[in-house]
Amino acid sequence: MSVHSDKKSARQLSSLLKQQNITDIVISPGSRNAPLIIEFTNQKEFNNYSIVDERSAAFFALGMAQQKQKPVVLVCTSGSALLNYYPAVAEAFYSRIPLIIASADRPQKWVDQGEGQTIRQHEVFKKHSYYNVTLDENSTNKNEEIIYEAIKTAIEKKGPVHINMPFDEPLYNTTEKDKKEISTFPPIVSQDSIVAEEKLQELLKKWKNAGKIMILAGQLPPSEILSKQLQKLDEDQRLIILTENISNQANEKFVNHIDQNIFLLDDHKLAEFKPDLLITIGRNFISKKLKKFLRKHKPKQHWHIEQTDIVPDTFEALTEHINTSPEMFFSQLLFLIYDRMNPPGDYKKKWLDHKKLQREKHTQFLQSAPYSDLKVFDFLSQNIPSGYMWQWGNSSSIRYAQFFDYPQKSTHFSNRGTSGIDGSGSTAVGAAQLHTPTVFITGDISFFYDSHALWNKYIPDNFKIILINNGGGDIFNFIPGPANTKALDEFFVTKHNLDASHLSKMYKLDYTKVKNMDKLSAAFPSFLSKNKPQILEIDTREKKNHEVLKSYFDFLFQ
Repeated sequence: MSVHSDKKSARQLSSLLKQQNITDIVISPGSRNAPLIIEFTNQKEFNNYSIVDERSAAFFALGMAQQKQKPVVLVCTSGSALLNYYPAVAEAFYSRIPLIIASADRPQKWVDQGEGQTIRQHEVFKKHSYYNVTLDENSTNKNEEIIYEAIKTAIEKKGPVHINMPFDEPLYNTTEKDKKEISTFPPIVSQDSIVAEEKLQELLKKWKNAGKIMILAGQLPPSEILSKQLQKLDEDQRLIILTENISNQANEKFVNHIDQNIFLLDDHKLAEFKPDLLITIGRNFISKKLKKFLRKHKPKQHWHIEQTDIVPDTFEALTEHINTSPEMFFSQLLFLIYDRMNPPGDYKKKWLDHKKLQREKHTQFLQSAPYSDLKVFDFLSQNIPSGYMWQWGNSSSIRYAQFFDYPQKSTHFSNRGTSGIDGSGSTAVGAAQLHTPTVFITGDISFFYDSHALWNKYIPDNFKIILINNGGGDIFNFIPGPANTKALDEFFVTKHNLDASHLSKMYKLDYTKVKNMDKLSAAFPSFLSKNKPQILEIDTREKKNHEVLKSYFDFLFQ
């Protein structure tokens, strides 16, 4: 007989999670959550991770769930500990990543009564979660159904749910009761919807009548099936496929560098590139220029393909929500159009001719570009080998990332649901738990803001951090508004003199710092080859990075 908590709701939760093969539990130490800690740590089926900082813990869990595409459970004590989960909960909500938050709480009679570590925890995530409930320890049979429904919702909706669990003292008592006392529930399987035949024929007619078709791929997990489908669709000369690197759908026949192709095109030219039919897959598009382009030059038809209840109208032109996965829809579509893949049209040629010209200019500029952030990203794109998972920090890092090509079999991820800088490092460490060689590329502000990402014992040996330190939020030097204010250095760029040397020493990570291309080239092979976690800090703070970037765009469009 196994040891269990004497709190039945804790036993119910662990049993129902085990039934659905949900076994990754990220715990932040506390006392009120003792029943959950006792329950999970005494069951051999669970993989338990102890992370003190709840904000970091939540992003760590998010990174694991991002890679596994299945729920990870978060466990915390009562009070403000729970509120620290909120940034990651919001990210999970908008990036469609399943999380199950199991928060311990004081008995409800003590809320607002001056009791320590007692706040209004009930439905605290209601605006950014799909299911919220506070269990009643006295309604144990009903709790089983509620917990099952929460787990089911997290799996089917691909998002966060919150189970609030009040526990009265004593908290540490155990029992050897067999968990056969818990009911058995059916397996939860998330299935793609099928587009009805009548609706499919209606969409097919619009597809056939469109003179210019654009498929735009936003943030998506890797999918070989989708890659093959897009390659087949790409045979249509009326169709162009645009991708960002976090779509994980790069192809030399697609337009993979959107800003390079539209950044300075005038309205007349942009109108020529406007699609009649826009099809979006994925979400959370990075390019602001793309959004501005399609919001101003609206397509006649915009279909968004995603199995979701919350439908983004990113370009203010949505005409159809096709409520299934891209893989399911394109399999149905291809079955109907397989013999009609080559209708006349020059829309693809127009885009690809422009792409070829811009890539030639891109290569030419980078050959003679000075040491700068732009030159560093060019170097990284060519020197990190195939097979790495790239985890990108937000702000400048993920935007620079869009200018470059990457080796085959590399995958790309970033917290673009809310686009915050607050948990990129913790997410990367969580994602790296799958033991894929991982490189986290980040700017200095994001790195230091989330330095608690390194405060745990779960950093794998094949985890690498590339910190590009330009001395502040350099992106604000490029944005016209902040760049013209007297508050630029202190309240936008936030200039500083920090480096990562002391943090590296404190967390016992190998550390190298370089300040020019020769030293970067010399240090890089050793940085990649050592089988231990490392930080490579690339210092560009003495360079006018924003001026180099402006020169780059001027060169592309001269």
